[in-house]
Amino acid sequence: MKHPTSRQLHLYWDRLRGERSAPERGEIEPGEIRNLLADSFILETDPARRSSAVRLAGTRLCALFGRELRGSSFVDLWGERQPAFSDPWHLVETVTGDTVGVVAGLTGFTARDETLDLELLLLPLRHRGKTQARILGSLSPHCIPTWLGSRPILRLEAVSLRVLETVAPEPAAMRTFVDALPEPANDARPVRFGHLLVHEGGRGNA
Repeated sequence: MKHPTSRQLHLYWDRLRGERSAPERGEIEPGEIRNLLADSFILETDPARRSSAVRLAGTRLCALFGRELRGSSFVDLWGERQPAFSDPWHLVETVTGDTVGVVAGLTGFTARDETLDLELLLLPLRHRGKTQARILGSLSPHCIPTWLGSRPILRLEAVSLRVLETVAPEPAAMRTFVDALPEPANDARPVRFGHLLVHEGGRGNA
């Protein structure tokens, strides 16, 4: 993982799960990861229907795509058909079916063929005893482009993919999690969305 947001979110998820394969959805406290929320999201998945919808999405994510993402299909964010290894539904199936995390390097494209390097992190969550229903994730730009909020990303392409090892954290590491948390990866300034400034909202249910 190259992006600070990915590393911090994974560290938080890893601390919550303890010796389990994944933490419960209800254990996620937005206030504890408030510096990561702008780039974070939660997916609701239905393997039987091969669907995965965005339940919650951060303000910077919505600004990147130029619209409110809640209720959108995760697969539709990718646009054109992807190679087998980077097919978005394949990524979802890997996370939910094998209960593992994945990290992918992506390139986003605008209508003007402007490009933006991003890092995607997907982590399994338990929901009502199942690990196939929810995914915690982040999609973080490696730099903030000047066109953010005015020219949306229309499609994504994967350029790298890695499945994350699931090694339970040591108890001592769990106790010192708060003290060891790196500095916030995202600032708290509002995101410019056209001629508007969008401020990060409060917590929601997913």
